[in-house]
Amino acid sequence: MLFLCLSSLSVRAQDLHFSQFFETPLDRNPALAGIVNGDVRVQTVYRSQWNSVANAYKTASLNGEYKLPVKGDDFVTLGMQVLFDKAGSTSLTTTHLLPAVNYHKSLSSERNLYLSVGFMGGLVQRSLDRSRISTTSSYEGRGDGENNLQSQYSYFDGSVGTSLNAQIGENEENNLVLGVAYHHFNKPRNSFYNNENIIVQPKWVYSADLKMALNETSFVSFHNDHVRQGTYSETISGFLYGLKVGGYSESPEYIIKAGAFMRWQDAVIPVIQIDYKPFTVSLSYDVTVSRLSKFSYGQGGYELALRFTGFLDRDNSSANAVLCPRF
Repeated sequence: MLFLCLSSLSVRAQDLHFSQFFETPLDRNPALAGIVNGDVRVQTVYRSQWNSVANAYKTASLNGEYKLPVKGDDFVTLGMQVLFDKAGSTSLTTTHLLPAVNYHKSLSSERNLYLSVGFMGGLVQRSLDRSRISTTSSYEGRGDGENNLQSQYSYFDGSVGTSLNAQIGENEENNLVLGVAYHHFNKPRNSFYNNENIIVQPKWVYSADLKMALNETSFVSFHNDHVRQGTYSETISGFLYGLKVGGYSESPEYIIKAGAFMRWQDAVIPVIQIDYKPFTVSLSYDVTVSRLSKFSYGQGGYELALRFTGFLDRDNSSANAVLCPRF
């Protein structure tokens, strides 16, 4: 019954996604790797949704990045994106292991202005538990009756992207990041029946992030994504207002951020975030406003994110660089 209801709302197959998409930069665009004020960044996000339905969806992301200079003001970032998703009574599980590399080319010797080109590619594995499939054949003692059904399969996946990271004005805190990424460019097969005609549809992601200082102790950050994959499209955008607490404005003890995002025609997402260097923790909750709310009984999706950002004790640390990609 739930499947029929969802089908009537034209829900289409799509990639894994997060409300705190700004905490999964490699999943957005491999060319966003390393655009951070630090040498190392590690982020994880955990999402739980559809808790009003048995066997709710559990999704997790883990990404790590290591940035180092190569020549002049140019940098290269090495990264890894890990995604995990488990859903439904058959324990449909998807795991992604995707190494990434991003090259940042400096376009100015006087200010932060970088053009980046990134690539990400690796292995994806999907599996399900056939013992939990119940069909008419199951009750007749003939198994699940699904001929040629594999309990697991894997494929190689690839993504490419580019981004422009620029300082606005004389204040180093004011930055703009524009990006476009093309995911699944190799159109991998995506079928438990080994059907070559069923593929992962290529996906375009257009992103725009802006950080602007309001005064010495406060700023606002805007994050926006527009996604197109096959016949599916999604737009999510919003802001975080940040307030520096304690210490000097250049190195505050805490930064408290609060704001809201909207997944258009689907959900409103309040977010609260706290920076206590080198860690950042944030919590969000999807408030469903679409027609799906009648089936979820008003319950949305929780997300918890944790980030570590730091500099390394090395001679060529980006902390000592005059210019480096940052946001």
